[in-house]
Amino acid sequence: MLNAVKKQALDEYTDKELLEQFREPKTSNYAFNLIVKKYSKRIYWHVRKIVIDHDDANDVVQNTFIKVWKNLGEFREDSQLFTWMYRIATNEALSFLKQKKAKFLIPFADVEYELSNTLSEDTQFTGDEIQMKLQKAILTLPQQQRLVFNMKYFDDLKYEEISEILNLTVGGLKASYHHAVKKIEKYLLEN
Repeated sequence: MLNAVKKQALDEYTDKELLEQFREPKTSNYAFNLIVKKYSKRIYWHVRKIVIDHDDANDVVQNTFIKVWKNLGEFREDSQLFTWMYRIATNEALSFLKQKKAKFLIPFADVEYELSNTLSEDTQFTGDEIQMKLQKAILTLPQQQRLVFNMKYFDDLKYEEISEILNLTVGGLKASYHHAVKKIEKYLLEN
């Protein structure tokens, strides 16, 4: 059975099939590795937009997948697998920022300032001047608006998916996104 599993290409697996394989003792490790391969890039970029720093993002992603591993057996499939993992990743990233704030005893607004400086100095950032300006504009947003904007604009998630991840109403998310866009436009015009 394991050999049959290995022969199937990663993109041919549905989440349901991966979860079924995970629940089988003989294939659970392999199935989890496939889940990591399937979602690690998406999770990384989602987290990276929150914590900004490459190394910090790697740490948060690692913690995310540790939590996924520990809790995947109890996943009830009430939501899609990736939205469940995005929720874990989002919570891990926000917890990381709170710990960073507490560690350095700085107000949260100053955390955004520090993230902006980190972005400017980041050798891993490969964007041009316009992308840098957009990222700095996003960092000026309140936390919830920043999360909603990133998930909608960059991750191309539907409001219903974001609602599952953040546990917020679709109407509230639409308002947050609208306000975020307006604030970003204003920032870009003024800077």
